[in-house]
Amino acid sequence: MADRYHHGNLRQALVDEALKLIEAKGPAGFTLSEAARAAGVTPAAVYRHFEGREDLIAECAVQGHRIFTAAMENAFADGQPSPLSAFEAVGRAYLAFAKAHTGHYIAMFESGLSRHATPGLAVAADRSAAVLERAAAKLSETIPPERRPPASIFSAHVWAMSHGVVELFARGAPGANAPFSPEDLLEAGIGIYLRGLGLLPPDA
Repeated sequence: MADRYHHGNLRQALVDEALKLIEAKGPAGFTLSEAARAAGVTPAAVYRHFEGREDLIAECAVQGHRIFTAAMENAFADGQPSPLSAFEAVGRAYLAFAKAHTGHYIAMFESGLSRHATPGLAVAADRSAAVLERAAAKLSETIPPERRPPASIFSAHVWAMSHGVVELFARGAPGANAPFSPEDLLEAGIGIYLRGLGLLPPDA
């Protein structure tokens, strides 16, 4: 089979095809040979750029984390009138990313890869997590220090809620027929959580 791609863009072509396969079949549902065939190259050509299938999926995740970080940073810094509105905007950006970049999202969070699978993945994952931690730290500044949860715990709780909403509504899951939108469901969950921390009055 003649390679369709020049050496300079084959790596990205393989990533793009892998993302389609991940979305269609799941991270464990395709082979490296399928990715190569979809990109129009021989399986041997893949090894010029990736050590194996997990390495290819890791690169999909790295690129996803970069897009994810930029989206959340834009939401956090987009002229929000208060830390609360900024925090809610970050949550909405999370849901929007999962919907618009499903293949990336699956590679990042559902592939079973450790965030330390490659040095680049560890760095990219840490950067995206740091955005949510900054938003959590800013929002919790009004809580007395002795009662203030660590930003890493605070952000992890919100990440868990966000991830749960994505899973509930993703790919024809049961939540797809729920009477609530994913955005409304996440906002309500965050509101309950923030009230528990004393960051919102009971009637807010």
